[in-house]
Amino acid sequence: MSSPSGNKTKLPALTLAALGVVYGDIGTSPLYTIKEVFSVGAHPVPLTEANMFGILSLIVWALIMVVSVKYVAFIMRADNRGEGGIMALLALASRSSADSMKKQQIIMMLGILGACMFYADGMITPAISVLSAIEGLELAAPVLHPLILPITLVVLFLLFWAQSKGTATVGAFFGPIMLLWFGTLGVLGALEIFNYPVILNALNPIYAIGFFQVSPWVAFVALGAVVLAVTGAEALYADMGHFGKVPIRLAWFGFVLPALILNYFGQGALVLQHPEYVKNPFYLLAPEWMLFPMIILATLAAVIASQAVITGAFSVSRQALQLGYLPRMHVEHTSESHQGQVYMPRVNWGLMLAVMTLVIGFQSSGNLAAAYGIAVTGDMVITTLLAGIVFHYLWGWSKLRTISLVLLFLTIDLAFFTANILKIPDGGWVPLVIGIFIFTLMLTWKTGRTILYMHLKNEAMALEPFIEAIGAHPPARVTGNAIFMTPNPDGVPHAMLHNLKHNKVLHEKVVLLTVKFLDIPHAPAEDRINVEALGHEFYRVSVLYGFKDEPDLPRDLMLCAEKGLDLEEMNNSYFIGKESLIANRKPNMAFWRKKIFIGLFRSAETITNQFKLPPNRVVELGAQVSF
Repeated sequence: MSSPSGNKTKLPALTLAALGVVYGDIGTSPLYTIKEVFSVGAHPVPLTEANMFGILSLIVWALIMVVSVKYVAFIMRADNRGEGGIMALLALASRSSADSMKKQQIIMMLGILGACMFYADGMITPAISVLSAIEGLELAAPVLHPLILPITLVVLFLLFWAQSKGTATVGAFFGPIMLLWFGTLGVLGALEIFNYPVILNALNPIYAIGFFQVSPWVAFVALGAVVLAVTGAEALYADMGHFGKVPIRLAWFGFVLPALILNYFGQGALVLQHPEYVKNPFYLLAPEWMLFPMIILATLAAVIASQAVITGAFSVSRQALQLGYLPRMHVEHTSESHQGQVYMPRVNWGLMLAVMTLVIGFQSSGNLAAAYGIAVTGDMVITTLLAGIVFHYLWGWSKLRTISLVLLFLTIDLAFFTANILKIPDGGWVPLVIGIFIFTLMLTWKTGRTILYMHLKNEAMALEPFIEAIGAHPPARVTGNAIFMTPNPDGVPHAMLHNLKHNKVLHEKVVLLTVKFLDIPHAPAEDRINVEALGHEFYRVSVLYGFKDEPDLPRDLMLCAEKGLDLEEMNNSYFIGKESLIANRKPNMAFWRKKIFIGLFRSAETITNQFKLPPNRVVELGAQVSF
């Protein structure tokens, strides 16, 4: 364990790193939030002093209630052994429903839906962040306006192309750049506030309340744009495992929150003094000589915000894969020292195509803002519901205490969500379509795997009578170790029956190997391997992984020697069942979903690659399965 003094020594570095990775998304919101509220939005708010004070009050109290209170004070306490994020929260909530299948299904559906909203958010964030940063060129050099889209697409392509190189090298620059970014936000905002100090009155929540009392419909509609100020709040929770709670909280309260408030209020002061500046108050807050440096800095900040979202998509995808919600995919580790730094080619290039399609389709950050919000607020609602389950069932809170807090958060979340429903005709349908598509794929994969597993389990021969029969009438045994991978440790693997039927032999040692993924980030080292001798040189071996562990069976099977089973790697042969699926018309799942499942099943990464098996020692034995 590290000493307290060691932790204190690392705290500044961790806080700076958290500033670079965690707050990129919420840190680029000032680029477009005020502009979206008053100028380019689908439902712009009339520009008056009362409305500006009301909007600024709503923004500052949204930052306080959603980010500071909900996420920092409460949600970050719901960690799964130090890890956060929607999948970790799903795993925690699922523990409360072990005795109820119906409750478990509801929680699973909520968790999958939350993950889908995260993916939709992950597609829109890079598009709107980079595009809004590049749009500053229109002010600095209007002649460059036709180049805004091409430059945005080039920046995005380079961003996604660089993912395979890993974030370790460029990550060292993220903190200092975001430190400069937030420092610039705060200074520019403070300078303008100095010219119009009365704007600070909007810190009083009475202006937000008065806004709703005087213009309830306008205020309600405005929430659809105000929510842009809190997009990225979920990153605090998702990245908790990388930095810890203290650095994230310190960066938020010590630097990020003050800088954001100063900048928003500075933009408000500028627009009230110069109403014509509402077209792009963020860039017009800077002196003319500073425009090009600001565009470069804003682009770097947008790239960092996008990087954090893309990395989050890799992390969520890997967790979802390990927990059985996504088919096997190729995962590359881009750092030898940090196992959390992974690259998933399919996710990366799929995200890139989606982001570029959004940029080309929507053409401007103002249009994209109409699509932004539904996914974020949907994820916020689901996070609150799952957290409520954790508060009551795992933490032991009383129903009154749990319901009171959940209702407070839900009131805010649902207000933002329902306001964003108004955006559906103007582009809000896009994240909904994306979310429904991914939700269908994930639910189909999870359901299909369960049906296939039960089908194979019901058809499998019982293991104990089979071993007794082998003992009574032993076939020829050849030297070496045969390792049969099977999800059902109590049945005879189909691959073993095929091998025995066609080759008429068994190996000297026969191992039935089952890999299990737990709903915790890392499986305890002492529980990694379990060995059970079944007689006649048959062994049942289980290997446990957490959803953030890196599977490596040849490495971990060496641990069997400590349990009395010596599996010399050069003597091991790995036998894998290779099922060829055929969809039937049984009512256990819709026929079209079975077709989707079969397509996903065929496209899945091979077991050989997923578990790092030596290809020259793997034997695949196929069979047709109608399910």
